[in-house]
Amino acid sequence: MGYIYLDNITVTKPHEEVVKTITEYLTDKYALATSQFSHSMGLESKEGYDNARHIIANSIGADDENIVFTSGSTESNNLAVKGFAHANKKRGNGLITTAVSERSVLNSMKTLEKEGFDVKILPVDENGRIKLTDLENSINDSTILFSFELANHEVGTIENYKEIVELCNKKGIAVHMDASLGYLHIPIDVKSLPVDLITLTAKRIHGPLGIGALFIRNGVKIKKQMDGGFNEMNLRAGSEPVALAAGFGKAVELFDREKDVVYTGKLKDKLLNLLRERIDDISVNGDIENSMSNVLNVTFHKVEGESTALYFDMEEIEVITGSACFSKSLEPSYVLMAIYNDHERAHGSITFSFSRYNTEDEITKTADAAKRIVDKLMEISPLK
Repeated sequence: MGYIYLDNITVTKPHEEVVKTITEYLTDKYALATSQFSHSMGLESKEGYDNARHIIANSIGADDENIVFTSGSTESNNLAVKGFAHANKKRGNGLITTAVSERSVLNSMKTLEKEGFDVKILPVDENGRIKLTDLENSINDSTILFSFELANHEVGTIENYKEIVELCNKKGIAVHMDASLGYLHIPIDVKSLPVDLITLTAKRIHGPLGIGALFIRNGVKIKKQMDGGFNEMNLRAGSEPVALAAGFGKAVELFDREKDVVYTGKLKDKLLNLLRERIDDISVNGDIENSMSNVLNVTFHKVEGESTALYFDMEEIEVITGSACFSKSLEPSYVLMAIYNDHERAHGSITFSFSRYNTEDEITKTADAAKRIVDKLMEISPLK
């Protein structure tokens, strides 16, 4: 039996065509793109790099020069939050984000707070969304930026992003949308959605690890965070990752809503129905009605998420928990604590996430394994 991989919210299997594209650039077109003025191979690399930038820009209705390549969503979030704050601190020192934002945003905010910025963390409701009234009331004359996730990285809840962007525009503050989960699954057109900064990544759309991008709207000031050369419009120093960028572009080209959204939604529905048939004490976390089609976060009550995930691994089923094994501590999932303030619910959570490469047979085997695992853990649970 091979592994059943249901951790696609963390990283997806790269398409074969993506791997071939990367290999081609690593073996035959490996020159630096900045060598374009020195030799032909450099020019060939530059053309491939520019083409990838164009594909990604076009996918959100942007111009090529609005896309800055990074090493992934963590760097994009750091560049967006810190870069904007440092470049615009004369305008104000107020920054806002949400309690369920990704750690790279939350920790960037903590760093900026130590530098003297005024940081506000908004609570969320039972679905994992902020209340627009809370956002509106938190904005004052010193506020310059609000940062939020398009879709939550643990429970998959889709935020009310259009209303948020509209409110931020009305209040005259910049808005950063972390779309590292949700990119392509949720259509974005920056011509009609006036967001200032958008984080993008390849690893969740069957592209390569180690490459991401940041959309920066024309006129938005960003201060570079890493010294070096004048690469990426003088915003991101270092040699251009041509092969990874080409792989990122290929993954965008291969995205298929029928396979990547509709089909994964069917797998999600099937697993949830089977789990509910087999296991009595189970809760769905986040908003089941308006969430990512390929993400299902559930709590198996009275058992711990760490133990559950380990037992799934022993069954050769790869899932993830937001609880202690991830943080290397005894802390529950901070996302679920922010939503429910319930330690037992947060400790018992498991995220199943799906891709076009999963099968219905794998879903049935996963539900069967879940029944065996929960029954086994319930026998030794102190909470039963």
